[in-house]
Amino acid sequence: MSYPQHGLRIRRRFLVFTAAGVLSAGSALTFGPPAAAEPATSVAYAAGASATHYSGLAFDTCTAPPLSAIQAWGASPYRAVGVYIGGITRTCAQPQLTASWVASVSALNWRLLPIYKGLQPPCGGRPTDAKISRAATTAKGQGTAAAGDAVAKGKALGMQPGSAFYNDIEAYSQTDATCRTGVLSFLSGWTKELHRLGYVSGVYMNLNLGAKQLADVYTSTSYARPDALWIARFDSVDSLKGWTGIADSKWAVHQRAKQFKGDHDETYGGVTINIDTDRLDAPVATVAYTYTATSATTLNARTGPATSYPVAKTYAPKSALKVVCQAPGSAVGTTAIWDKLTDGTYVTDYYVSTPSNTTYSAPLPRCTYPYQTTATVAEHTGAGTSSSIRGTSPNGALAWVVCQKSGSAVGTTKIWDRIENGRYVTDYYVATPSNTTYSKPAPRC
Repeated sequence: MSYPQHGLRIRRRFLVFTAAGVLSAGSALTFGPPAAAEPATSVAYAAGASATHYSGLAFDTCTAPPLSAIQAWGASPYRAVGVYIGGITRTCAQPQLTASWVASVSALNWRLLPIYKGLQPPCGGRPTDAKISRAATTAKGQGTAAAGDAVAKGKALGMQPGSAFYNDIEAYSQTDATCRTGVLSFLSGWTKELHRLGYVSGVYMNLNLGAKQLADVYTSTSYARPDALWIARFDSVDSLKGWTGIADSKWAVHQRAKQFKGDHDETYGGVTINIDTDRLDAPVATVAYTYTATSATTLNARTGPATSYPVAKTYAPKSALKVVCQAPGSAVGTTAIWDKLTDGTYVTDYYVSTPSNTTYSAPLPRCTYPYQTTATVAEHTGAGTSSSIRGTSPNGALAWVVCQKSGSAVGTTKIWDRIENGRYVTDYYVATPSNTTYSKPAPRC
């Protein structure tokens, strides 16, 4: 990019099925460890975490627009906006970007794409930019520190655990070997620390001057692989496939974004903003939405989305409830929807002032916990290898886990993950915290 600060512009899987539900490249399946620590590192989601993804048009701009501008742009085709949450090379002032602004914009059914513009490549960015070290160990430590700072900045704005943060890496030389090592080590540190802290890792790069190098180490055990890739390619083509040098099987499941038109004015509702235009199918920020308990008596908050789960706490009538996502569960009244609160407990949606008490309510997202797959994995209709196969998740794809259940054994585990499309994949080849038992905070199916 590029404004004076904008990094995000330049101004401003032959495979065969196996009985275990994994695809192998023409060879028999063997059960070794599901993955080394890299490239698919696990995510330590907090109890109240949930990830959110958005599919559609978005824009980013140097300074977060006033709330009145976002309201006017309700007439636009956009429903997501990129915001610069921090970083040493973020130069635009952000007078509007507060926790109140985030809550208000989110309540208008907008998603937020958090951008962190910190250290830049030693062979790229502006000459005056603070730089990533060429030394791999130092660079990795810098990436770790950047992730910690991004999380702190995001938390201050009300962005919840499970949010995705995108590190803005400007274009850099593709022939400088030590520069390449520094950048990749930095981003590996960034990703591992975000995962350790319970967040999703994103990277923004120029397609030809950075992103291909990241794609080249997609399966390398030397680097932790980010969960999502946002590219800059100003060709006015908003496709998320057919990227030169990056196979469509990489970052394939709600893991891509493209900035396809740079630095231009658009006007909606009488308000003009200078923007870059983006197409997203990618993780974004998770926020909490405030609703009210509508029960006439004390409302039970449970440890999972069903009345069979224990009661963890209670809320008096008319209590304010901070909801992060919605999940299916046992029926109460007219609904089987449950609302997950920021502390990780669930309340039935029947007694919450969401727009509907029969089905899901926008802008609340579904509760999901994405982890990278560690092999190309078959998607089954049920939790077992004997069930039908209906598709595959490529190696490195995000398995957007909704819940887990016990099924047939694969490797060291009988756990199967139900993913967002309703299918099941064996947990043995998903980078959840455990490959022997259930992994919190996903509930049981």
